[in-house]
Amino acid sequence: MTLILTHADVLVTMDANRREIADGALVAEGPAIRWVGATADLPAAWRARIDDGSAQVLDMRGHVVLPGLINTHHHMYQSLTRAVPAAQDAELFGWLSELYMLWANLTPRMIAASTRTAMAELMLSGCTTTSDHLYLYPNGARLDDAIEAATQMGMRFHAARGSMSVGRSKGGLPPDAVVEQEEAILRDSRRLIEQYHDASRHAMLRVVLAPCSPFSVSRELMRESAAMARHYGVSLHTHLAENDNDVAYSLERFGMTPAQYAEDLGWVGHDVWHAHCVKLDADGIALFARTGTGIAHCPCSNMRLASGIAPVRAMRDAGVPVGLGVDGSASNDGAHMLGEARQAMLLQRVGHGPAAMGAREALEIATLGGAKVLNRDDIGALAPGMSADIVAFDMSAVGYAGAGHDPVAALVFCTPGTVSISVINGRVVVRDGVLLSADLPTVLTEHRRMARELVSARR
Repeated sequence: MTLILTHADVLVTMDANRREIADGALVAEGPAIRWVGATADLPAAWRARIDDGSAQVLDMRGHVVLPGLINTHHHMYQSLTRAVPAAQDAELFGWLSELYMLWANLTPRMIAASTRTAMAELMLSGCTTTSDHLYLYPNGARLDDAIEAATQMGMRFHAARGSMSVGRSKGGLPPDAVVEQEEAILRDSRRLIEQYHDASRHAMLRVVLAPCSPFSVSRELMRESAAMARHYGVSLHTHLAENDNDVAYSLERFGMTPAQYAEDLGWVGHDVWHAHCVKLDADGIALFARTGTGIAHCPCSNMRLASGIAPVRAMRDAGVPVGLGVDGSASNDGAHMLGEARQAMLLQRVGHGPAAMGAREALEIATLGGAKVLNRDDIGALAPGMSADIVAFDMSAVGYAGAGHDPVAALVFCTPGTVSISVINGRVVVRDGVLLSADLPTVLTEHRRMARELVSARR
C-alpha cells in the first residue's frame, strides 16, 4: 500500500542536513519511505496515485510531522505498580526492596496486559519504537508473553531478555525468590534469539541480552551474555551508575568504578547501551565516547528517585550516543516520550544553565539518538530508504495556542500533547488521536483488574 502525507505545516526530517520542510510531503510504500520534500514538488507519478484513489492520503494541514520517537529503556510490567504508597518516597535501592516481592507475584497474563497498556501509552505520545527490559520471570512468565503482546499492538520492539542471578544470600540486592539459575538464563537467551531475533532492515522485532545490573548478576553471567550476544550479533543492555549507592556498591564489591567494571567485562562498544549513567565520571564518559557505547537517559525516573542529573551535556559534547528512556512506570509513573524529551531539556538547564539544551536537540536525542543507541540506521529520520515510522501532532490543540512562532520548538517547550497521527512500518496505528491497533478501554479494564490482583497477592 502506498501512503502519502501532504501539506504538513512543517515536516521535520532529522536527515543529514536536519531539514525542516514547510508545506511538507512524504511518500511511503510498504515499510519504507520513498520520497520526502515540499508538497509542490511531489512527483507526478505520486500525484496520479492521489488522483486515482490508489494511495492512502493523509492531509497534514495544521500539523507538525516528524520521525517516530524512540524509547530506549522501559520496564513495562511496572505499569501495574504505579504510585505504590510504600515506594513513593524511596531512593533506588529502597524502592527496589519495597517492590521486588510484589513483582514476585507477576503472571504471564500480567506481563502481556502490562505490555499492551505500556505500548498504548507510548504510541499515543508519539513513540514508534521501544525497548523493554524484562528481568523477572516468576510463575511461568516468559519474554514471549511481552513479544506476543507487542505483535498485537503493532509497535517496533527491542525485547530485552533481562535476568537476575545474585540474590541477597550471595551479596546481591534482590531476594533469592526472584532470581534465576545462570544456566537457565543462558539457555533461554539462546532460545529467544534463535526463535525471534530479526536482523533485517526495517525489522519489527529484535532480541537484546540484558542482565539486570552489577548488583543482581555475576561477572560470569555478564561475560557469557556478552560472548553470546556477539556470537549472534545482538545488542547488550544493562543498568549502570544510576546513583551514589550504585557506585559505592561497585567500588566495594569489585574495586572498580561502574565504567571500569563495564570495560573489564567487555560491556562497551556500539552494540552496548547502559541505562541512566547519572553518576558516570569523566573517565567513563571518555571511555563511552571512544568505544561508541550508548546511554539511555531517563530524566523523569532520575528525578523521581532523586538519583541526580545525568551529565548529558558533557556526554553529548564528548560524542557519547545518548537516547531517551521513560524507564519503568513505577519509577517514572508515566511513559510519555514527548514529555520525556521536554524533561531532558529542562533538567539540563537546571544543572547547566538556560543554553544547556534546546528543543531541537531534545528531539534529536529522542529520534536519531535513540536509533544510534539501539544500533539501528533505519529509524530516527524521515528520508528515502528509512523505515516508515512517522508521527504528527495537531498544532491547533489548546496546549500549543500562541506557539505558532516556532511550532517545532513548541512540541518540547509546551505541555506534551497526544499524537494525532502515528504510522509504524507504513501502517497507520493512530488516527485523530485514537489508537487503532487495540481497543483501549478493553485493554485498560484488564490492566486495572490485574493491577489490583497483583497488589492484593502480597497481602
